[in-house]
Amino acid sequence: QVQLVESGGGLVQPGGSLRLSCVASGRTFANRVMAWFRQAPGKERDLVAAVRTGSGNTYYGDSVKGRFTISRDNAKKAVYLQMNSLKPEDTALYYCASSVGVFYDGYSDVRRYEYWGQGTQVTVSS
Repeated sequence: QVQLVESGGGLVQPGGSLRLSCVASGRTFANRVMAWFRQAPGKERDLVAAVRTGSGNTYYGDSVKGRFTISRDNAKKAVYLQMNSLKPEDTALYYCASSVGVFYDGYSDVRRYEYWGQGTQVTVSS
């Protein structure tokens, strides 16, 4: 089993920044995909960003390109999401997700990820 614990959410004003962290414990796999998804009330869970832990290749949802950056630290079994220029529409519960193995497309398909964290709330409001 893999456990994922997110942190770093909170309340921020529009235009501000936040950095989310996700640390994995338990049985982990060196070469896998880790991702951040978000879900607002009444909406589907959408991909924010994903990273292949082996190569470091990244993939972003269209709405966050140029504003958010995903990174990973394999030694710490951690993945981070730096969020800049935050907008009210970024308000959501943010989830960390991990696959068991690596894949090269379909990053937005929630079925590809076997493990999920409990989520951390991000609220962007003045």
